[in-house]
Amino acid sequence: MTAGADRQAWTEANKQYLLAALAVVRERIAAHDGVETGQPVPTPSDLDAARAAMAAPPALDRLCEIFSLSAFEREILLLCAGFELDLFFGSDGPALKPDTVPTFGLALATLSEPHWSALSPASPLRRWSLIEIARGPSLATGPLSIDERILNYLVGLSHLDGRVQTLVTACDWSTDLANSHRPIADHACQCLRRSQGMESTWPVIRLCGHDRTGQRAIAAAACGALGFKLYRLSATDIPRAAGDRSVLARLWDRDAVLGGGALFVECDDEDDGSDTRRTLSSFIDRLQGIVIVESQRALPALARPSVRIDVDKPSRAEQRAIWVSALGRDGRKLNGQIEDLVDHFDLGAEEIRSASMAALSGFNGTRQENIDGGDLGSTLWAACRVQARPPLDDVAQRIEPRADWGDLVLPEPQLQVLRDIVRHVRGRAKVYSDWGFAEKSARGLGIGALFTGDSGTGKTMAAEVLANDLALDLYRIDLSQVVSKYIGETEKNLKRVFDAAEGGGAILLFDEADAIFGKRSDVKDSHDRFANIEISYLLQRVEVYRGLAILTTNMKNALDSAFMRRLRFVVRFPFPDAAQRAEIWRRTFPSATPIEDLDVARLGRMNLAGGNIRNIALNAAFLAADQDLPVTMDHVLQAARSEYAKLDKPTTEAELGGDR
Repeated sequence: MTAGADRQAWTEANKQYLLAALAVVRERIAAHDGVETGQPVPTPSDLDAARAAMAAPPALDRLCEIFSLSAFEREILLLCAGFELDLFFGSDGPALKPDTVPTFGLALATLSEPHWSALSPASPLRRWSLIEIARGPSLATGPLSIDERILNYLVGLSHLDGRVQTLVTACDWSTDLANSHRPIADHACQCLRRSQGMESTWPVIRLCGHDRTGQRAIAAAACGALGFKLYRLSATDIPRAAGDRSVLARLWDRDAVLGGGALFVECDDEDDGSDTRRTLSSFIDRLQGIVIVESQRALPALARPSVRIDVDKPSRAEQRAIWVSALGRDGRKLNGQIEDLVDHFDLGAEEIRSASMAALSGFNGTRQENIDGGDLGSTLWAACRVQARPPLDDVAQRIEPRADWGDLVLPEPQLQVLRDIVRHVRGRAKVYSDWGFAEKSARGLGIGALFTGDSGTGKTMAAEVLANDLALDLYRIDLSQVVSKYIGETEKNLKRVFDAAEGGGAILLFDEADAIFGKRSDVKDSHDRFANIEISYLLQRVEVYRGLAILTTNMKNALDSAFMRRLRFVVRFPFPDAAQRAEIWRRTFPSATPIEDLDVARLGRMNLAGGNIRNIALNAAFLAADQDLPVTMDHVLQAARSEYAKLDKPTTEAELGGDR
């Protein structure tokens, strides 16, 4: 017999068992009211026989066992269910008096083994919200009703309570673990298994680390091994009001024991404030079932025991094996490019599978048999960039790099340093890991570069060129969102920036870095002390960041000298001379722009930086487009006068080369 057929057979048998149990209670109430039902009444032996014939216990018996209901409490539940299902009224006329309603007084007068404590707040019926009491003249006369979730459970339908369902969702996470994560899942499972059968003492499992997909797979695997279904809840969705929080905890615990559920609480360590974490701790202490918390930061003291388990991303060797498995036969065409992916992107197992699926779906959709691995390799690289893209939109701007080496006009020594930066980023995995430099010391492994020079000399463009060449994301950090007047907030914001960018090795661009990376000062008050702490923290993070951090400044002397020791590269962007300015003019107009009789040598005499030259070229293009003409010297000179005026800079005939 199939599983579906087994379920259907149990459902039908459960229905018949429930009807028989309801018939017993109905007959007692009818006898109390002096009504003859004329229907047969099942005996205890009939119920025992029906129970024995079922493959699994009936829902009523399971419910009574879970919540330790007495015989009287069981019949109160049946009393309420019978009225709700309209089964206490016969098809040929009422089996009960029409004005009969379920009350505690009726239960005391008609049901077996009555006791007043059945409706106390501490009783299972009230504590677990199995029934509800409407307001009435007295407790005994207030109408009783069965909770909808409990009624559905009795008839064989098992799903989350509607009030819980709005906040808690079932997890469908993969349980396919990296080899290094299997012992961690086993450890979590053992911690829980030792407490199985003693639900009030389940330890809270805290999974810490930056591999969130790995943590979730570990949680799913551990709970699956114990026969529990995993559900997730965001810490920010937990009610702040104590009463609402208590109700949610009670309803979840009820659902957890009815459906064999375990709760996975997601904490956003950057967004969750202290109030959220205190709310979370209070909520966890109210729960009795299995709770797994995804959190890097410590929680306020818990009344329950807790176990911290650190989860690191899979090792490079494991990541390589996951790539090979995910790509299958397509991976044979990559000719070592998997190594480049592993070297530059620190991805978890699920992220690797997602990147592979995204790349192969797009690649196979247009693939011909003669396409080589280079096309797949570039597609995979782009997919990895998307998977590793950090959530920094509120504190940073992602710049789509379009500039290339042909757009840079710099002296050869500066270009050579920029090429060296590219070599260091590309070769960091080989030098650090394969050649053992990382084993010597964890310090100094970050690649920090300082771009210094006047505004408009090409510092940001150079960052774009590096990002374009390396095919990495470039983020310009918004210092207005990072720097805070509140003590400790700046370090917190910067930690978030660096931590989020680690996985994909993104390039971080701190424009006008002297605003935040300034010199440390003598301590005269608390503000000086905390400002110095901020700078020291930044020094440490730049030194260990696995990607490339670029600082730009117009005032090199304003930077703390300790930065100069920790920065691996310093590139001075000089103000361009006449020949370099002429070259910038030659390259600044796109090939599609129609130009006519532009004398770049004469234009090079204008004493302007590259940024200003690009502004003039753009404005000249708009002037020409408005007249539907090619860009001419007249357009350029008119735009130049506007740029000089904007800069409050006087113009000379020698610079402008005379009017035309």
